[in-house]
Parts: sequence; C-alpha cells; structure tokens
Amino acid sequence: MRAAVIVFPGSNCDRDLAVAFKAAGAEVTMVWHKDTTLPDGIDIVGLPGGFSFGDYLRCGAIAANSPICRSVIAHAERGGYVLGICNGFQILTETGLLPGTLLRNVQLKFISKTIGLQIGSTDSAFTADYCADQILQIPVAHHDGNYTADAQVMARLLGDDRIAFTYVDNPNGSDGSVAGILSQNRRILGMMPHPERAFDPQHHSADGQRLFASLMSQMAPV
Repeated sequence: MRAAVIVFPGSNCDRDLAVAFKAAGAEVTMVWHKDTTLPDGIDIVGLPGGFSFGDYLRCGAIAANSPICRSVIAHAERGGYVLGICNGFQILTETGLLPGTLLRNVQLKFISKTIGLQIGSTDSAFTADYCADQILQIPVAHHDGNYTADAQVMARLLGDDRIAFTYVDNPNGSDGSVAGILSQNRRILGMMPHPERAFDPQHHSADGQRLFASLMSQMAPV
C-alpha cells in the first residue's frame, strides 16, 4: 500500500499518521499543500489532524482550497481511498467529499481525552477487522467536533450503514453521537477521534492499530 500524508500549515498529527501507516506496512510520502499533484501510484491519502491555517474562517475551509486538494478530490472521484482524521474530517466536509459539517463543541470548550468509541458499520476497508458494536478507547482533541447534518442526511447515513463510529458518551453534541462517517462508495472515512494516537502498546490504548491493519488487508485495488 502506498500512502500520501498531506501537510498543511498548522498540521500537527502528520508525522503521527505517517508513523501509523508505516508501522502497518505502507510506503508513505509526505505531500506539501502547495503541491498540485499526488505522487504516482498512491492508494490512500491521509488528511491529518491539527489546525490548518490556524482554523481561520472555518476549520478546514482554507485547507480545502489548497492546490493539492484538487488532486485529492480527483483521487477520491476515481475511487481512491481517503482517511481524514480530526482536522482532516473537517477538510473532507469542506471539500464536499463527505456530507455535514463540524461545529463548535456544545460546551464551547476544547476537549482532549480518551473516550469510548463504538463501531458502527464494519462494511469498509477501515473497519472490517473490528467487530460490530465493539467499544474502543481512542483519544479526541478538538474544539469543533460537533458533527451536524440535516435530518435527510442523517437518515441517509443511517439507512446506508455509513456511520462508521459513534461516541459512547457524546462529548461534543454531535447529531446521532456521530464520530465518523463513510462516503457512499465506502472508500472515504472522516472521523474526529485519533486512531494514530492509539496505535502503540505504550499509548493509553492500542485500539486504533487495527484500523490501519484492516486497511492493509482489506483495501481493494483502485
């Protein structure tokens, strides 16, 4: 598997994501946001957590208009895999690759802690190695993680089995306790919790490790 991790000004989880991909066996290339094309032969693009462009305007809005995002969108539209974590999830909604938006947490406070995360859909390369309804311990670190979508979008996500993760104890007020969702073709995952921070036994939890292992074993060719 060949992975590209996009780096924006303000990204702070890009190296963590690259380490997790590499530990799972992937070949990783770091790609600067001003580049206009992805390297040849990329299987999956990782959009990391952080505070791209200082979270000015709206979280992820400026990053979504970076030159490289045109290539990320093209990669997704031809069936390529994309993983957006935290700020990466915000960028995916700003590009329109995933529906909904991420608003300010209902408590109006930054949340940084390990939370209970429940597996929703196992019908994706990202989650196939987990068990349905399995509870994971994964950290969150965000100020704008309140997933919000209208009733029609929420009904479609539920009906299509595209809610990948839900919070056990909804920490930010997300509609339906949504923590992560899949695209219609199930090859794009956006999630607020950080599996790359729950990857090594020396972390508080290694429950995120299986997501990257699942990708390695389950990804269909583009």
